[in-house]
This record gives sequence, structure tokens and C-alpha cells, in this order.
Amino acid sequence: MSTTLRLAEQLIALPSVTPDDGGCIPLINSHLEPLGFKCEVIDLGPEHFRVRNLWAKKAGTSGQTLAFAGHTDVVPTGPLQKWTSDPFTPAHRDGKLFGRGASDMKTSLAAMVVATQEFYQECPEPALGIAFLLTSDEEGPALDGTVRVCDMLQQRQETPDFCIVGEPTSVNKTGDMIKNGRRGSLSGKLIVKGIQGHIAYPQLADNPVHRAAPALAELAGMVWDQGNEFFPPTSWQISNVQAGTGATNVIPGEMVIDFNFRFCTESTESTLKQRLTDVLIKHQLKFEIEWTLGGLPFLTTPGTLVKAVQEAILDVTGLNTELSTTGGTSDGRFIAQTCPQVIELGPPNATIHKIDEHVALVDIEPLKNIYKKVLLNLNQACALQHGKTP
Repeated sequence: MSTTLRLAEQLIALPSVTPDDGGCIPLINSHLEPLGFKCEVIDLGPEHFRVRNLWAKKAGTSGQTLAFAGHTDVVPTGPLQKWTSDPFTPAHRDGKLFGRGASDMKTSLAAMVVATQEFYQECPEPALGIAFLLTSDEEGPALDGTVRVCDMLQQRQETPDFCIVGEPTSVNKTGDMIKNGRRGSLSGKLIVKGIQGHIAYPQLADNPVHRAAPALAELAGMVWDQGNEFFPPTSWQISNVQAGTGATNVIPGEMVIDFNFRFCTESTESTLKQRLTDVLIKHQLKFEIEWTLGGLPFLTTPGTLVKAVQEAILDVTGLNTELSTTGGTSDGRFIAQTCPQVIELGPPNATIHKIDEHVALVDIEPLKNIYKKVLLNLNQACALQHGKTP
């Protein structure tokens, strides 16, 4: 059994349903502290929803740092009787490692730790500094995890120069796809006001469903932007519509519509809000909107980090990785506000959040080797930039 697989199994065996860390961070610290890392455990949030975070760092000679980022928490298991084996007892079947978090993302955490250990064996005094930014609040509301640690690091002027988030980004084989950005998420709850009344006397009422329909049709057909070479066009989607009392003879007094923008870097939060509001005003609706910004879009254009990752994947696997910005949000959205270069790289994601979540055994060691090669590539780049021999 490889060191990476053994550590992945140890992490999976620790029940860490969000926001519970389950002992994962102390286990990881036990591997980092002997390497000389200063491990800072930061507990945040209310007592009933306590979140454990880790900022661990070891400086290099160049002053530049790569942060490995990720989360120790996992989603709930779902019905235990539907699992083939206990979700927190690592199991091997058909060349796969089963357990909650096997893909999302305890294998990535194990690979990061072991890659770091092997990197220091080869480079005892590297130019590149390494840090770990971990949280137990990624699968939950994400209020007291990475976002707050990033704020703290910004205040301390201790933000990393590069970051790899261990989210499961691959499709068929480890390394075939990485995320060099993510779309932003902007949600809204639209309340359209009307006047409730008897359905037989529509002249005495004002039906908000009828009033809102033309505006919703216009919004559904709008082109918000054209996207760009990295992002698809911004989309607007309705997720829920509620109106009426349940009776068939009552005109509703209001209509509630939940909607969401998944937006690219061609649009901004303020422009999307303004354009949507302008349509509602044009159609003379009486309305209120509650806005929720889930995250801003971010993009890491090809540069030092992307090059180091692409070369590492090609060297380890022979794959020419695909750059992608698809999918939902991740903690990368918080890190990218202060770290100039952020990418996401992890194992295949076909079984994340599912019953019998697993990762193929053949995907584990290549992931560790890719992380290690990225460290070596960045170390060389940092050394050359500062006129040192890597």
C-alpha cells in the first residue's frame, strides 16, 4: 500500500460531515509539523456550528508561496442501507477505494501531504514556500471557513502567490481536466406584488402572475453577454415559482420567483442587477428583490501556475489537460480575491456526493506525482526568477 493510499484511508475513516472536521486537521498536522510547518488551527463560528480551519506554512528562500487548499468536511452519507459498505470504513472493490470523501476530497488532501513530504526530501532548502489552507466548512454554508481565513491573511499581508485547490476536476482520468476559473453565482428572490381577489371578479384584483409573465419571458430570452474564450455566456435561470393560496377560485396577491445568474467575467454583479431591474420597471411591476451573491467569477489566464500544472500533468500522465471553467462554485472564489493565480486539480468527479462514492486506485498515485511535479516546476521558476540555482 502506498503512503498516499494509506493516508487517504485514514482520512476517510474519520467521520467529518460538515462542519465537523472529525480529527482530519490534527492528522494532517502530524505529517506537516515534522517538516517544519507552523500549523495554525483557527476555530470559528457559533458553538452549534463550529468550524475548524488550518493555515500551515513553511517559507522558501524566494518569498513566493504555493498554497494547497481544500476541505476536510464531507456531505452527509444518505441512507446507510444503500451503501455497499460502511461509508466511513475504507473498502477496496474492483480496483476502487470506496468511502465518503474518497473523491471529494480526502484523496486530494492525502496526495498534497505526501507530495509535500517527497518534495522536501528532494529539495531540503527550496526557493518555493508551501502552505496549506484547509477548512471544515466548504460543503456547508461556507461562512466561517476559507472566506474568513483569506480575510485574515490579507490583513496580515500573508497571502499566497499560487494556489491549487484539490477539488475533483478530472473526468475520466486524473489530470485530463483542470479548472482555471469558475463562473460567479448571483441569486435573487423576486416578489411581484398584486391584489388578491375572487377569480370571478378579476376587475377587482390584480394578478401578479399575469403581470409578471411578459417580463419573465423577456428575461428568459435576454443575451446577457457573449462569454469569452474561457467562459460560456452568462445564463439566467428560474429555479422556483410560487403563487396562490391553493384554492382554485382565488387570484393570488403575490408571486415569488427564485432565480440565479451563473455569470462570467464579461458581466458584473452591478450590471446584472441593473439590467434585470430595468426590465421589471419597464413592465410596470410592483416588486421587491432579495439578492444573494454566492461568489464572484475568477479566471487564471495561462501563466506561471497553469504552465507548471500543464507540464506536470503531461510529464506524469502523458495527457494534454483541458482548461475548463464549468461546474459550480468552490472555495477558489474566495482565494482568488487575494491570490493572483488559482487553479483546481483533483481526481475524477463522477461519484462525488453519491452513494458508494469512490476513486479508482490507479488515479491516486498519479495525483500525488502531479502535485509533486508542480512543486518542482514552480520551485525551479521561483529560483530562476531570483537568480538562484534550483
